[in-house]
Amino acid sequence: MNQNDIIKEILRLADERDALILAHNYQRDEIQELAHITGDSLALSMEAARTDRSVIVFCGVHFMAESAAILAPEKTVLLPRLDAGCPMADMITAEGLREFKSKYPGVPVVTYVNSSAAVKAESDICCTSSNAVNVVASLADKEVILAPDRNLGRYIADQVDKTCYFWDGYCPTHERFTVADVEAIKADYPDALFMAHPECPPEVLAQADHICSTSGMYTFASENPAKEFIVGTEAGILYRLRKENPDKEFILPTTRLICPNMKLTSIEDILKSLQTMSPRVTVPEEVRIPAKITLDRMLAVPRD
Repeated sequence: MNQNDIIKEILRLADERDALILAHNYQRDEIQELAHITGDSLALSMEAARTDRSVIVFCGVHFMAESAAILAPEKTVLLPRLDAGCPMADMITAEGLREFKSKYPGVPVVTYVNSSAAVKAESDICCTSSNAVNVVASLADKEVILAPDRNLGRYIADQVDKTCYFWDGYCPTHERFTVADVEAIKADYPDALFMAHPECPPEVLAQADHICSTSGMYTFASENPAKEFIVGTEAGILYRLRKENPDKEFILPTTRLICPNMKLTSIEDILKSLQTMSPRVTVPEEVRIPAKITLDRMLAVPRD
């Protein structure tokens, strides 16, 4: 089968299986093109909970499919590549977090959604890269534990009047992005605005014109009159940026901004997943219920 035939068969099977295909913003272009909905991890999980369809095909990484299973336990959640993991999420375990919490008794844990269900279950509230500052500011406590991303944690700490304790995790893809990369690309594109994801190292964020989540980048690029943008996050975001803004130029500052885990899933994997209705991701109730509480608390925080 050629690519067009595979895509047609995927869409036919999706209808037959009552399936919704979700693709993260960092997935391959052809997967974003065929997906019913694209977005960031939490937005997609909320779509999974909201849809009337009984099957969710989550084109992303493992913790994202877990989040969908947390919010929509009655649905069948498929992850076409079970080996698509997240190195940052793997840098923290529930046991490790419990040990870390014991050093700071009574201090609430704010955990990035880029984490396992088990780690969420050991936390007090979750956050995303777009609402992290609001979530931390909403807590009455003067001290907080921020896990697992130290870069997002430092970004938050700069904007809140609290003592913050950081778990020492990071996104390897964003961590590879350096100030030297920024300086080199700005020399080539002196008029371009540089927008950066808060998972980038602090010294890179210091060079940014705008710091925001992936969803924030779509909004910033479409609303700003500038014609050139340096994009400080994973390369997959370029597909939708270019599609929505054909009159603007989007520049990836380095080819190191490619997440190998996000690129594992292929259209052939999606087809096989729908044919076999596997691999399925589930979360045990004793983990799912406390993990869902942390997500519900986050969703209750007022947005700007």
